[in-house]
Amino acid sequence: MSSVLVRRQGLLAALARRNLSQAKFARQLNCSPGYLSDLLQGRYQPSAELRDRMLAAINDAESFPNLPPVPWDDLFITTDTATSAGKEASMPATIRIFDTTLRDGEQCPGASMNTEEKLEVARQLARLGVDVIEAGFPISSERDFLAVRDIATEVQGPIIAGLCRANEMDIRRAADAVAPAKRKRIHTFLATSDIHMEYKLRKTREEVLAMAVKAVTLARSLCDDVEFSAEDATRSDIDFLCRVVEAVIDAGATTVNIPDTVGYAIPDEFGALIATIRSRVPNIDKAVISVHCHNDLGLAVANSLAAVRNGAGQVECTINGLGERAGNAALEEIVMALRTRGDSFNMTTNVNTKEIVRSSRLVSDMSGIQVQPNKAIVGANAFAHESGIHQHGMLANKRTYEIMSPEDVGAGGTKLVLGIHSGKHAVLRKLFEMGYELSDEQLEKVVARIKVVAEKKKEITERDLESIVMDETNLVTERFHLDYMHVVAGTKMLPTATVRLICGEEEITEAGIGVGSVDSVYKTIAAVAKLPHSLVDYVVHSVTGGTDALGEVSVRIQDSDGHIFSGRGASTDIIDASAKAYVQALNRLAAHLPSTLGAEQIESV
Repeated sequence: MSSVLVRRQGLLAALARRNLSQAKFARQLNCSPGYLSDLLQGRYQPSAELRDRMLAAINDAESFPNLPPVPWDDLFITTDTATSAGKEASMPATIRIFDTTLRDGEQCPGASMNTEEKLEVARQLARLGVDVIEAGFPISSERDFLAVRDIATEVQGPIIAGLCRANEMDIRRAADAVAPAKRKRIHTFLATSDIHMEYKLRKTREEVLAMAVKAVTLARSLCDDVEFSAEDATRSDIDFLCRVVEAVIDAGATTVNIPDTVGYAIPDEFGALIATIRSRVPNIDKAVISVHCHNDLGLAVANSLAAVRNGAGQVECTINGLGERAGNAALEEIVMALRTRGDSFNMTTNVNTKEIVRSSRLVSDMSGIQVQPNKAIVGANAFAHESGIHQHGMLANKRTYEIMSPEDVGAGGTKLVLGIHSGKHAVLRKLFEMGYELSDEQLEKVVARIKVVAEKKKEITERDLESIVMDETNLVTERFHLDYMHVVAGTKMLPTATVRLICGEEEITEAGIGVGSVDSVYKTIAAVAKLPHSLVDYVVHSVTGGTDALGEVSVRIQDSDGHIFSGRGASTDIIDASAKAYVQALNRLAAHLPSTLGAEQIESV
C-alpha cells in the first residue's frame, strides 16, 4: 500500500509565496512546529485529514485572493515517487524497543519466573540490545519488588522501568524499586475509555484527567524519565484522549503510550489514530509516542508497524509474543520486519539481531511456554524447506525462498564445540563466548554433565550446551531432588517405576505402576511429593538431530487454585528428561506455597 509524504520543496515554496512561517502554519493546522518539521523531513506521513487541512490552508481564497491554487501533487508525494527521488529521501529513524517480557509476558498463565530467572532473562535482554526493560510491577508483591530492584542494581545498559497504577503508593513503590538503576523510568497507567471509566474506575472524565496529571507530576518529581499509558486507548474518545495526552506531557511525561489493550484495532485505524494524535496534540514534540498492542485478533505486529509509519517512536513488545490472553506483539517480528523491509519503513532499531534466537530459547526455557514450530523468525521451521521445488531453488540461490539469513537472527548452522575430553577451561571459554556467567559450583555441574552426555552422544553442539546449562543451573529452589529412578517396561508387562526422592534431610523411596513408562514415573513421584495438582501439558522435542540427540521435555501442572507451574528437563533418555521436568514443576509449586510452612505441613497441603 502506497504511503504519502509531504513534498518538502513544494510546501516551503508555497509558504514563502504566502509569507507564512512554519510556526504560523503549524498553528493554523493545530499541530506542533516539531511535528511539521518531521513531516518536512519525511519522517512521518500526514493523515488524510491533515492533508486536507494543509491544502485548504494553502489555498484559502480569502487569505490569498491573488495567488493561484496549489495542486495536490505540488505538496505531496507517494511512497514510490519518494523512493526514486533521492533528494527527498530521509535518514532512517531509530525506533526504541521497549521489552515487557518480564512484566506483561509473565502474565501469561504458567509463565511466572522467580527472581533468579528474571535476572537471567534481563541480562540476555541487555545483550540483545533493547532500549527499555520493563522489569515488573513492584506493588503487586514483595517478590516482584525485589526482582525489579535486583535487575535495576545488576543490569547495565537499558533503561529499567517499573509499572505502577496512577496512585501515590504504587508510584513511590515503583520509584524505590528502580532507584538503583543508572537509567530508570517510572511507567504509570490509567484507563481513558468510557467503558473502563464507568465500570472499572467509576470516575468521570474530569476526575480521570486530574488523576493522570497528579500521577505524572508525582512520578516526575521522583524520576526524570516518566511514561504514561492511556489504558484502552483504542476504544477511547479521541477528543478526550488528546486532552489527556497533552495534559500529561505538560505535567512532565517524556513518553506517552497508546495501547491497544484488548487487541481491538486494525492497522489502518490504529495508524490513523497515531497520526491524529501527532497532528492534534500541540506539545507532542516534547514526548515520544509509544504503542503497546495485544494480539487478540492476530494483528499486534501489523498494528505496531502501522503505528511507527505514522509517528510512533517506541514499540512495546515481548520475546516470542508472550503475554496475557493471546499475547503481545512479538519483538523478533517487529525488529526483523523493520530490518528486512528497510526499503519500505526507512527505520532501524538498536537490537543485536544475532541474539534473537538465543533470547527466544531462554525465555521459552524459563517460562515453560514452548515456541510453535512455524513461529515466524524463531520457530524450528522458520528456515526449513521441505518442498522439492523450494529445495531446488535454495540450492541454486538461497534468496529464492529466504528473505532473511538464519545467521542474522542467530539461527545459523550447528557448531560442534565440545567432547568427552574437553576440560573445565575449554568449557568456561565457550560459555563466556556464548554470554553465560556461571558460578564455580554451576560450572562444576555443567562440566560433569558434559562428560556424562559426551559418553553417550560423542559430540556436544552449541544447542546441546545451551540445554545442559539450563538443566544444570536450575534456578528453582529444590524441595525435591531426584536421586534414583528405575523403570521396567515391555510389550506384555505393566510398566513399573521405582523412584527415590530427597526431600530436605529425608530420603523417600516409592514404587508405582502406570499405563506407560512416563505415567508410572509421574504417579510414583506424585505419591512421594504429596502436593495436590494435575498435569495439564506435556511436550517432548529433540534439541538436535540424530538418535543420540538430547531430548527436552516441558511440562505444566496446575494446583487446586488454578495456578500454573512449568518445568523442563533434558537428557539423552526421554524418561529421565520427563522425570527432571516433572520434579522441577513440583519444586515451583512447592516454592509458591507460604514460606512459613515446614516440610511436614507442605506434605499435608
